Amino acid sequence: MAGHNKWSKIKRKKAVTDQKRGAQFTKLIREITVAARDGGGDPEYNARLRLAVDTAKAASMPAENIDRAIKKGTGELEGVNYEEVTYEGYGPGGVAIFIECLTDNTNRSVADVRHALTKLDGSLGTTGSVAWQFDRKGIVVVDATRFDEDDVFEAAIEAGAEDVQTEDEEFIVRCDVNEFAAVQDALKASGVEVSSAELTMIAQNEVPVSGKDGEKLVRLMEMLDDLDDVQKVHSNADIDEAILAEAM
Repeated sequence: MAGHNKWSKIKRKKAVTDQKRGAQFTKLIREITVAARDGGGDPEYNARLRLAVDTAKAASMPAENIDRAIKKGTGELEGVNYEEVTYEGYGPGGVAIFIECLTDNTNRSVADVRHALTKLDGSLGTTGSVAWQFDRKGIVVVDATRFDEDDVFEAAIEAGAEDVQTEDEEFIVRCDVNEFAAVQDALKASGVEVSSAELTMIAQNEVPVSGKDGEKLVRLMEMLDDLDDVQKVHSNADIDEAILAEAM
């Protein structure tokens, strides 16, 4: 999970720039629209929509953009019909890569993903080729400089969290998908503010990557993240600290 958290921090820092924030908004709008389409437009009764809206608010997305995306999902406004697809493949050093997309054109998406992978010494795999190496989990992040470890641990574990780790001045709470909302609610009820929360794919075992392979992998992850159709990119790589520091 350490590798996952490091990469997530890099993405959050890069999203501060206007260009990256615009791309982030595009992805968030798609997620809000699909969540509202599949589960209804009320976040109180739609956990996926609630998460998407909370994430959008944390990214400072204007309320009118969020409302418009919800209405497109529920059909109150005309919108694009997005399809959820996943791609699996391998990156430099043979690391496993799992890619989640929301797209209105699967032919374009697979072509873009394949191009990125092959350009940086990777390859597109078949369905199921790497998915077995990951578990779907909820990750909740809390600022360790602001809140007490015992308070975070007690609230999270009592709500069903699997574990709480401390990494780089952050508490990383991991939980089952079914306990994701309950863990967030319990933390907030105990006065603990959540810095970020996401449903993600956690590698069962991480593969150390360094040198040229590590540099290429970072470039590949960034290239995939920059594709409009790509929502999330997951890998089982534990990238060398020095290479990650350069990427920050």
